[in-house]
Amino acid sequence: MNTTVEVLGFAREPGWLPWAVTYFFLIGISTSAFFLSLPGLAWRHPDWRHVSWRALLVALVCGVAGPVALLADLHQPGRFLNFYLHPNLGSWMAWGSFFIPLYLCGLFLYAWLCLRPQLAALGQSGDRFVRVYRALAYGGHDNRGAIKAAALLGGIGAALILLYTGMEVMVVQARPMWHSPVLPLLLFVTALSGGLGMTGLFEALSGSKTGAPLINRWLVRCQWAMLLLLLSWGLSGVSGMSSAAAEALAAMQGAFSWWVTGAWLIGSTVLTLWLASAYRHTLVLPTLFALQGVWLVRWVVLMVSQSLPKMGATTRHYALTMTPDGLLGIVGMVGLCLTIYVVLTSLIPWNDLAQDRGVQS
Repeated sequence: MNTTVEVLGFAREPGWLPWAVTYFFLIGISTSAFFLSLPGLAWRHPDWRHVSWRALLVALVCGVAGPVALLADLHQPGRFLNFYLHPNLGSWMAWGSFFIPLYLCGLFLYAWLCLRPQLAALGQSGDRFVRVYRALAYGGHDNRGAIKAAALLGGIGAALILLYTGMEVMVVQARPMWHSPVLPLLLFVTALSGGLGMTGLFEALSGSKTGAPLINRWLVRCQWAMLLLLLSWGLSGVSGMSSAAAEALAAMQGAFSWWVTGAWLIGSTVLTLWLASAYRHTLVLPTLFALQGVWLVRWVVLMVSQSLPKMGATTRHYALTMTPDGLLGIVGMVGLCLTIYVVLTSLIPWNDLAQDRGVQS
């Protein structure tokens, strides 16, 4: 008896490009860094004051740069404006267009209120921008009640962004790697790891290691949580408890590249865990490995997973190209972040904030 097997293949270009990875990377770091700034600046916990000032700088740099990557991913302003002109309230992506302005308004208001005393001091320093500093200080009062109110507004926006970025991916049932309740938790934990990593990197760039023990302590906790989430996802697929995870694992079994990627992800997470545990007063290596882990998770979830066929048997691998939608775009966003960092650190002495005011309660 003859048996006919028909194999269907549909080769499509990836729907999401590296711009989306960059946006998820930066906005996750910004929102988590915002939360890291709260213990020292809003609640005035003395152990966190130093780290919180660095975290606020991270939140501002990545918070300004992140939406730029999102706009680039939409390719034209009309697609962005369409979210407001014709809102689809049944879409998590559409809700995100409202959550982002909410978070940014809360972040900028919170940062301004925290920086007002320093701006007032700069207004008395005789600097050439003295009038600008005085205008921005608007009296220079340290209003703790207003800071807490702004922190609440920004915290709500940050939490909603972390929620929607996870949910807009998870609800896509056609992608088995995405359709899992573990994914939003994994994105949240890695975002927190990225916030700690970028805060530690900014600390290292300033030449200080004061916040290293605290940052590394929390990095260790994030890496453990990340390993547990990856293990739970794998076990849910192997045991059959999650049909989506099982389908994703089945699609990855025959590809050697997936085994290499998985081994690198787990290995780098373990390495970050070891570095943060063994070298608590070191920042560069633990933070760099933490940041590459955050990027790798988003690259695998958003880009590599699109190579898995939604139907049929065709696998299409994405190749990073030297185009604005590829490597040039990523390099450009790094340059934008560096520019924002240089501008902010040139106008405001963040080292003085972290050191001199860090001892005040």
